[in-house]
Amino acid sequence: MPAEIPDYPEHWEADVIARDGRIFHIRPIRPSDREALAAFHESLSAETVYYRFFAPYPRLTDKDLDRFTTVDHTDRVAFLALVGGQIIGVGRYDRIDRAEAEIAFVISDEHQGRGLGSILLEHLACAARERGITRFVAEVLPSNRRMLATFEEAGYKPTQAMDEGVVKLHFDISPTQDSREVMQAREHRAEARSVASLLAPGSVALLGASRREGTVGNTLLRNLRMAEFTGSLVGVHPEVDAIEGVPCYRTLADAPGPIDLAVIALPAEQVLDAISECGQAGVRGAVVVSAGFAESGEQGRALQKRLIAHARANGLRIIGPNALGIINTDPHIQLNASLIPANVPRGRIGFFAQSGALGLSLLMTAEQRGLGVSTFVSAGNRVDVSANDLLQYWEDDDATTLVLLYLESIGNPRKFARVARRLGARKPIVAVRSGRSSQSLPLGHTVRRTALPTAAVDAMFEQAGVMQVDSLSELFDVASLLTFQPLPRGRRVAVIGNSDALGVLTADACEANGLDVAGDPVLLGHQTDLEELREAVATAIADEQADSVVVLHVPVIRGESPSVRETLAELAETSTKPIVAVLMAEEHDRRVIALEGPFGLPGRGSVPVFHEVEPAVKALSTLVVYARWLDTPRGVVPELPDVMAEQARRTIRGIREKASTAHGGQALVPVDNEDLQELLGCYGIHLWDSHLVTSEAQAVAVASEVGYPVVLKTAHPGLVHRPDLGGVRVNLENEGAVRTAYLSMIATLPPEAQKRLLLQQQAPTGVATVIEKREDALFGPVVSFGIAGEVTRLLADRGYRIPPLTDRDVDDLIKAPRAAPLLFGYRDSPPVDIELLAGLIHRVGQLADDLPELTRLELNPIIVSGRSLAVVGAAAWSGPALIRADLEARRLPG
Repeated sequence: MPAEIPDYPEHWEADVIARDGRIFHIRPIRPSDREALAAFHESLSAETVYYRFFAPYPRLTDKDLDRFTTVDHTDRVAFLALVGGQIIGVGRYDRIDRAEAEIAFVISDEHQGRGLGSILLEHLACAARERGITRFVAEVLPSNRRMLATFEEAGYKPTQAMDEGVVKLHFDISPTQDSREVMQAREHRAEARSVASLLAPGSVALLGASRREGTVGNTLLRNLRMAEFTGSLVGVHPEVDAIEGVPCYRTLADAPGPIDLAVIALPAEQVLDAISECGQAGVRGAVVVSAGFAESGEQGRALQKRLIAHARANGLRIIGPNALGIINTDPHIQLNASLIPANVPRGRIGFFAQSGALGLSLLMTAEQRGLGVSTFVSAGNRVDVSANDLLQYWEDDDATTLVLLYLESIGNPRKFARVARRLGARKPIVAVRSGRSSQSLPLGHTVRRTALPTAAVDAMFEQAGVMQVDSLSELFDVASLLTFQPLPRGRRVAVIGNSDALGVLTADACEANGLDVAGDPVLLGHQTDLEELREAVATAIADEQADSVVVLHVPVIRGESPSVRETLAELAETSTKPIVAVLMAEEHDRRVIALEGPFGLPGRGSVPVFHEVEPAVKALSTLVVYARWLDTPRGVVPELPDVMAEQARRTIRGIREKASTAHGGQALVPVDNEDLQELLGCYGIHLWDSHLVTSEAQAVAVASEVGYPVVLKTAHPGLVHRPDLGGVRVNLENEGAVRTAYLSMIATLPPEAQKRLLLQQQAPTGVATVIEKREDALFGPVVSFGIAGEVTRLLADRGYRIPPLTDRDVDDLIKAPRAAPLLFGYRDSPPVDIELLAGLIHRVGQLADDLPELTRLELNPIIVSGRSLAVVGAAAWSGPALIRADLEARRLPG
């Protein structure tokens, strides 16, 4: 291969889910694909060949094969779609000029209609944009309606023109809101279907079935059988014909097909061969219960990498390895492919847990709370199927109305935020995340690490509308309220009880959790009768000044309060407001006052019971925040017509080329001021004029030119924005002040700081703020906002959001810092122009979304007042673009 041809672009390889939920592989073509490409072409029907070449063309010549398989991955790019190593589709582009390329596709006849064309188009467009191409051209025969529809279905808006009987299409390939929405809708449908093949299979095969009591293989077989799975169930065993009435076969190939789901309980070293068997048998997915993978050390990590590669090559989705298993309580399915006993109650909760060790405990706790599940997935090492996939499935699953997540790691937070935000608007999501403060990961979880602070991760959950809780008990507290009680309309809480002490505790807890006590607590005394309690609660339910009711009761004599329970159940049955009971000193741990519901479980209107005040109030406050999130419009990402994104991309490519020449391709380098001004100018962000001064006389001359008052400061990284260390001198009103400041800084600052003195006209008085964009290895682009200054930096007083930023995101971001009241007229100071500030954040948000090579950008300080905004300082660093986990083209992780 000629030296000038770039290296093979490995990062373009991807595993993708087709429209029918099956997996295929995309990669750039190689010269070694000659024979496979020739065989693929010969397998095509005459009609498909005619649509591709506009003429009968039964065989490719040697010259064709050389031209098609030898590409430079820049001006000529081709992608193959493969299943099991066999080519099932080809897409390519050939550059016409600097910005335009011609594309063509061909999909094998048996795989047409699976959406492969639109996926190849996404990946070609992504590669083309990386190479500076902005427009595609295609020639299509008018009768090839499927190909004509592919471009519009992908969210593009091609112009059409007829030329000698051929339709010529031209379209811009820059990502648009429409193209993103189309891509995400297709991704959603495909991923939901791939998970449905795992959770709702028509047939199951257990590889590793065992006759020995207490073994994993025997436990799985018994649980599958005891759950009375409605589909066909077979085992694979080398010696026996049946185990406990379940037919067994020597190999998977011997079993009657088709098999939808394989459950694998074999030693780790045998799992890869089992995956090959599954691929040959057309199995769509596997639950790998086997341990001995990444959780076991370096050798296991290597085996786990081979496992996922093997599964993808064979077109399988994987739950596990080291998984506890999956459960679907739907009476039409009744699947228990797990190590959990078969008595899991049916309910409306979709439950995802990464920890196998905690799985049984979680389900037992749910049952004690009167909660049942629709589906349960314990993903173990989560090498493939993740919470994101389950969210896609539960969005369409009518049997699920509430989602609970126990997360030990997040592989793709940007996608999680997007998918959860959409699902959370219809179905509540509650999550508890281990390692929240330490950001540590369990063994076996091979995901990228984040350098972001905990507050940024928490902000991502908040942005997505996910109710993040601190403990497993709190997870079930919130789940109980969501399952049985209506959402509160506001934060006003009516407090009714028979204990002064509990009343005061509840009022304190409400204040600590952002709730307001409606009026004064109604305290009835220890000797109150049930009629007084009934009347007080009924009055609170009817009171327009109360949004929820907390009932406190301590029995005079230790024991049960059955009459109190019955009274609350009667009132709750018709209440439109949530009722929470705090019943102290009970003799057992019943956690719900039950009204009869479906599936033999407590129904809607049942009252969750707490034995302490603080957990009850905290759970209620979580619902209040979620209800407020639901009631606030999602917002829109505004159009910024003056933004020149393509010019910005060319500029950043030039910056990277200079950096690569000077420092090497992987270097992280500061962006010089001239380049930064050009880059920011593409987004309509203009910096306050700044002048480098190297002498006292020059400082005086520049000050006279720009106009007094002026600011003199050093650009040295350790001293910038540090007036306390002498790095900034402000409000210099005349020549004498400038001379004094300059001489003082020369005398006191380190030599390297003296060489970088900048003089600016002083910006109008206002509030100093800071906006920052960072490119994180795990999260991708993140935008933060705060009030400028060392105190707020020390206290980490920042808000965070993931782009693209809607107007609601920006509003939340501005209000997130604890010092935000300074912007809104704190202590009679004039409020700043929030609209100007929001507009600047939107521009930084789009820049962050567009330019992964700009690894960090800090605008500091931004002086904003009632009528003006000035970006007084800026610094940026560029580096090689990190591969974002949520790209413009669909791909599976790994």
